[in-house]
Amino acid sequence: MRKRGKSRRFLDSKLGQVWIETVIYTLIAFVMIGLVLAYAKPKIEELQDRTIIEQSLSMLKDIDNTILTMGGAGNQRYFSLEIKKGDLKIDGVSDRLVFEMNSKYLYSEPGRQLMDGNIVINTAKSGSTNFVNLTRNYPDYNISYNGLNQIKTISQSATSYNLAITNKGGSPLNIDMVVT
Repeated sequence: MRKRGKSRRFLDSKLGQVWIETVIYTLIAFVMIGLVLAYAKPKIEELQDRTIIEQSLSMLKDIDNTILTMGGAGNQRYFSLEIKKGDLKIDGVSDRLVFEMNSKYLYSEPGRQLMDGNIVINTAKSGSTNFVNLTRNYPDYNISYNGLNQIKTISQSATSYNLAITNKGGSPLNIDMVVT
C-alpha cells in the first residue's frame, strides 16, 4: 500500500507532470518527423534517379563521341565508367550500347520514343516504378566485346570501371571493347 501512495504522490506532483509532458512532446516530435520523411524520401529517390539517368545519358554520349573519333586502325582509348544504378550492356550481337534501369523518376512519356542526339530513350511503366532504356545503335560498325560478338552486361558498382575501346579496322569498322 505504501508503494501505491508514493507513486500517486509522484503523479500528483509537478515533477510527474513535467515528465509526462516531456514524453508526450517527444512522441509528437517523432510523429512529425515520420510524416516529413514519408513525403520527402520518395521525392529524394526520384531526384537521385533523375540525376543517375542524366549522368548515364552523358556517359553514353561520351562513349559515342569516343567511338566516332577513334582514328585509324589500332587506335585505343580508355574510358572511365561509373554505374551507380542500372546496367550498361555492350551488345556485340546487335551492334549497340544499352543502358537500362528501374527508376522512381518518370524520365520521358511512357511508350513514346524520345531522341537525344543519336540515343533513343524509352520509358515504360512497370508497376510503381519506371523502366528507362537508353540505346545507341551502330549500324555502320561492328561492335564486339573482347573480340567476340557477344553481350556483356556491366552492372552497378561502388567503384568505377575502366573501359578500353579499340579500333580494329576492317569494313565495317570493328570496334572492340573490354572492361579492365
